[in-house]
Amino acid sequence: MKRVLIVEDQSDIRKLIRMTLEFEAYEIHEASDGASGLRMARAVMPSIVLLDVMMPGEMDGLQVCQAIKADPKLRGVTVVLLTARGQARDQEAGRAAGADEYLVKPFSPLQLIDTIERLMAAA
Repeated sequence: MKRVLIVEDQSDIRKLIRMTLEFEAYEIHEASDGASGLRMARAVMPSIVLLDVMMPGEMDGLQVCQAIKADPKLRGVTVVLLTARGQARDQEAGRAAGADEYLVKPFSPLQLIDTIERLMAAA
């Protein structure tokens, strides 16, 4: 079973993502901020991380993405950044951080599932 880690500070968005993914065969884990998301990634070794970019606390999503991609044990984990910031420079910052995909909010549940399935098939 594929493990998905949702790192999102807004509980309603986390819930919508979880509800979208519950219809698929995924083991779902959640974290509400960047630092706990990174700790959880190291603990559960997810197949994919759905990572909000703008989060309060000591680490934002770009920093978490960089840390995941710099960790030899997590380097192969697929990271999808989720953000309301859709400017070209924002997407470039995501790519520079090592993100595998960049989804701009609001995105549809179908778009999320299609993105995850495409990335999982390629992994």
